[in-house]
Amino acid sequence: MNKKLILALIAAVPVAAQATDGYFANGYGMKSIAMGGAAVAVAEEPFGGAVNPGAMSFLDNQWQLGLAWFSPDRNASRSGSGPANIDGYVDSGSKNFFVPEFGINWKYSPDVALGLTVYGNGGMNTDYAGGQISEQSACSAFRGGQGAPYNLLCGSGDLGVDLTQLIIAPYASWQFTKGHSIGIAPLIAYQRFKAEGLQAFDNPAFSSSPGSVTNNGYSDAWGAGVRVGYMGQFTPQFAFGAAYSTKISMGDFGDYKGLFAEGGGFDIPSSFTVGLALRPTPQWLIALDFERIFYDDTPSVNNPSAWIGYCPPPPMGPGQSQYCLGGSSGAGFGWQNVDVWKIGVQVDVNERWTLRGGFNHTDNPIEPQDVTINILAPGVVQDQWSLGTTYRIDKVSEITGAFMYAQNNSLTGPSLLIGFGLPPTTTETIAMKQYLLGIAYSRKF
Repeated sequence: MNKKLILALIAAVPVAAQATDGYFANGYGMKSIAMGGAAVAVAEEPFGGAVNPGAMSFLDNQWQLGLAWFSPDRNASRSGSGPANIDGYVDSGSKNFFVPEFGINWKYSPDVALGLTVYGNGGMNTDYAGGQISEQSACSAFRGGQGAPYNLLCGSGDLGVDLTQLIIAPYASWQFTKGHSIGIAPLIAYQRFKAEGLQAFDNPAFSSSPGSVTNNGYSDAWGAGVRVGYMGQFTPQFAFGAAYSTKISMGDFGDYKGLFAEGGGFDIPSSFTVGLALRPTPQWLIALDFERIFYDDTPSVNNPSAWIGYCPPPPMGPGQSQYCLGGSSGAGFGWQNVDVWKIGVQVDVNERWTLRGGFNHTDNPIEPQDVTINILAPGVVQDQWSLGTTYRIDKVSEITGAFMYAQNNSLTGPSLLIGFGLPPTTTETIAMKQYLLGIAYSRKF
């Protein structure tokens, strides 16, 4: 595919800051977002490549184009460091993102649908200003006086990461017998990443590849996987859906082979979803999804951050290089597998208007002992509430709006730096809340 086209798509899909379910979006398509992301047993909009390709044979010919304003509010702090003097608080900048969506579904025959979904699978984005920690601190001793004043992780200048993932998912859906359909969507993934302000870890005491840890600009990688799905419309009142996405095996981030485990590896985790859709009357729809995300597919995300303590050479540590950042068992973010519950309600008020509401709850993938490294990726949001509406302009076109609020959640844990001389009272806290407001236009053809 033309590289300029890919770069243009990336520029148009700035996915930011752990988009609610860890770093997966809580929903794909404005109708789904308004219903808490519940969509695996519903065929309401052409996003089968991101949700359930098996459902798309139940959808008519249509395309949908939308745009959402997404605003994450993140902060991090440290306290209890005493004479080490590295307490501090900082808010992340970059709070306004505009995220497009696109999907198209075409009924090749009454039983077969073909389509395309282009979406951002998730991402991490933090942008903390530096200068919170003075030269008269443990950071100065740790860094040999270089780079003062320091950011919250004793580095120089701004601190943060930017991970963007774009997935292009063509799909085919086949209703092999009346009311029962299967589908498949190849997943072509492109991602890029950069890190800033991690100079304190860019040395042989912490990294297997110094010089490939921080401030190297953007590094990119390609990968591929597949999503398969099934939907059964057992009666007009009851449907069941299930979908599974394989791990997307990605190429390595070569410019950050000293940061991510396995020499820069950063695969996209697998997941599965099952769900029900109930229509007690023709006007009402109730959808319930359960999703499991397997972050243990990705060592850079799943490996415990505490493993970095095994890296430094004597007398600081045991000198086991495989646990260094970038090593074969390199320290990571410590994210655990999570369960996600999604419930949504939809009611057709009249021929013109439809109203929606939803709730989404996810486990917190981060445990207290991994808070320090997750200052870079504070994916602690758990509860999200959403509302939305559709206005049918005429028989073939409509406008849909959605609003989502992810309520503030925080996590406090012991500082990873305690193992490197800080007082045992030192703790860190990360927190985040999010807002989303979006609109989409869809048209049948």
